[in-house]
Amino acid sequence: MAGKGTPATALLTKRKVPHTLHTYDHDPRESSYGVEAAAALGVAEERVFKTLVAEVDGKLTVGVVPVTGQLNLKALAAAVGGKKAKMADTGAAQRATGYVLGGISPLGQRTRLPVVVDVSARRFDTVFCSGGRRGLEIELAPDDLVGLTAATVAPIAG
Repeated sequence: MAGKGTPATALLTKRKVPHTLHTYDHDPRESSYGVEAAAALGVAEERVFKTLVAEVDGKLTVGVVPVTGQLNLKALAAAVGGKKAKMADTGAAQRATGYVLGGISPLGQRTRLPVVVDVSARRFDTVFCSGGRRGLEIELAPDDLVGLTAATVAPIAG
């Protein structure tokens, strides 16, 4: 699978956004995909961001937070002007994004969902997010991630 493009990598290429692809061999027994990616790539966990799909007032919404933290659902809801949030059903998240669990990228999703990126991303020159499949990470500038996803930046990590 290594080398095969994804909608996320296609978007970056099409928009000519500077980025670096990093691949690693995903261990199918590993369930903490972001922590696994950080260890495999030798990168500080704070720079690796996970993409989580939640439901805010019945509407799917994406939260992008460091793998070291948790998504604060109340803060996510507030960031998009909502009242109540809960984690989305896995099947609904996969259908809406077009990606599998552990490989959901905030970039190139099948359905364009509202995205909120945790403010901590701006502490780094580059951050890592899923490239659209397990074992593929994209390194890019936080402002490029925000721009490509039309994201709101807010403190949503707990």
